Amino acid sequence: MRTLVIGDIHSGLKGLKQLLERGKVTPKDKLIFLGDYVDGWSQAVDTVNFLIGLRNTHNCTFIRGNHDELCLEWLRDGKDNPLWLQHGGGATLASYGKADKATKKSHILFYQSLENYYLDAKNRLFLHAGFTNLKGVEHEYFKQTFYWDRTLWELARSLNPNLEKTDAHYPKRLAQYKEVFIGHTPISKTGPAEPRQAANIWNVDTGAAFKGALSMLDVDTKEVWQSEPLHTLYPNEPGRN
Repeated sequence: MRTLVIGDIHSGLKGLKQLLERGKVTPKDKLIFLGDYVDGWSQAVDTVNFLIGLRNTHNCTFIRGNHDELCLEWLRDGKDNPLWLQHGGGATLASYGKADKATKKSHILFYQSLENYYLDAKNRLFLHAGFTNLKGVEHEYFKQTFYWDRTLWELARSLNPNLEKTDAHYPKRLAQYKEVFIGHTPISKTGPAEPRQAANIWNVDTGAAFKGALSMLDVDTKEVWQSEPLHTLYPNEPGRN
């Protein structure tokens, strides 16, 4: 069984289907989705419908992203966030304009069921954005950090690559886990990029909301599969550019 982690989809269902096909994904594989399922391309409703169906046939873990939480607040509570609309929410709102009440209700349940993080038996952590508590995610005071933080990736990138994990100056929050897999902060918005490692952090967001591809990483072998750049699959749409 492979453990496969998938980056931010941003309503790019065409890219997701392409990715699963290229990776020859089967029900035997463990799939971990890092969040941001909506906001960007035009297929928000179709993407969530597909993920709900995938959960019935495959071993899936769905992590909560900040865009998913913003969408839930609008869908469930009617909370209108102008910044959300400017950053991909407009396309999501248009997509839900064609959905019936039953679909919206099932999607609310899906968004509410998302997990803030997933820690596997090998002490590998999966979450959308980051955490700040030095003792790890179980001690985090502000749960929104799991899907809004950008300091974890910033910290990892700033480290001296020769600094050993046993060094007294190695950041304590990074030392809590064997590896950490995140999305949230695109590696590139302007062109192709692959998942990147800094310290023991792997960033799998390769800019699918912009001009990048959607990526999937085998967490054991580090083999990578990618879709075509999403803007080529949705040529008449702006995405989040």
